[in-house]
Amino acid sequence: MLAKRVEQIPESGSWIFEPKWDGFRALIFRDGEEIEIQSRDEKPLNRYFPEVVATLRAQLPPRCVLDGEIVIATASGLDFDTLQLRLHPAASRVKLLSEQTPASVVFFDVLAVGDRDLRGEPFERRRAELETLLSDTAPPVHITPATRELSVASDWFRRFEGAGLDGVVAKPASGIYEPNKRVMLKVKHERDCDCVVAGFRWYKKGEHSAVGSLLLGLYDDAGALQHVGVCASFAEEKRRELVEFLAPYRQDALADHPWKSWAEYAPQEGEAPRRMPGGQSRWSQGKDLSWEPLRPELVAEVAYEHMQGSRFRHMSHFRRWRTDKRPKDCTYAQLEVVPPEELNAIFAGGR
Repeated sequence: MLAKRVEQIPESGSWIFEPKWDGFRALIFRDGEEIEIQSRDEKPLNRYFPEVVATLRAQLPPRCVLDGEIVIATASGLDFDTLQLRLHPAASRVKLLSEQTPASVVFFDVLAVGDRDLRGEPFERRRAELETLLSDTAPPVHITPATRELSVASDWFRRFEGAGLDGVVAKPASGIYEPNKRVMLKVKHERDCDCVVAGFRWYKKGEHSAVGSLLLGLYDDAGALQHVGVCASFAEEKRRELVEFLAPYRQDALADHPWKSWAEYAPQEGEAPRRMPGGQSRWSQGKDLSWEPLRPELVAEVAYEHMQGSRFRHMSHFRRWRTDKRPKDCTYAQLEVVPPEELNAIFAGGR
């Protein structure tokens, strides 16, 4: 079950509020001695968190399915960068990191216990079941705090940011568990978006030795990857590192690229240029906007101010790579969009 971004904590309606954790979302399955940790893109995570597997086997009920977040907590707060280091191919490296910076699990929902499928139960009942189910567990297994009080949720939103939490999640108290639907609300401290990185432009200095900007895309309702903007907030050293990092994704990138027609398209004499990553606009004033395609397999989280139509109004800022998210999940649905009906109400009389 997913969340839709909104600007503020809802003040009306029946909601249960929780802090928003900054980690790896995971479904946890237990059946006897068998433990399966599954990422949100359905990949197994057991090998990356051996200490978590042992903890869950020791503390969870014999048969259950739980929804939660794997996090790494340090003295200064949650550390997502350290968490990402776990996604390493070498088992010896993973083992060392699991001993140096052990992970914790924060649970916030229960989907099944024994033979009972709880997904059709209201969340307030599932929450009560979760509290009973995990009443005897101990760290590093945790239950997320929850409240129905708006004042408490607002306090969390202000106070918990310094601890590395993303914001607050609001869940309908009577809502059932709906996979792949954005029925929860998330309130974060600034707007962000997970985008497909489908190309890049060279930096204006350095003769193809540094990356200038990344070209970002989101999938529309028809499944087409739309160009939404660029991000370019990189230090000089990072620009040079990106050349090597992106090199594998340049191989055969144009063969099945969703923007292949743009890369190969040359306007006829007198024909207006198309809106494309490499195309000129009235704002470009002759700048070199040629671009290098990348296989659309990388996902980046970027910060942005707001949308203008279907694109970012200003240049976005790179935050981090999202190795836990599939490119196909990068859609416009994650964005906060004002419905046309509301705009009509604001501009009364069609002015």
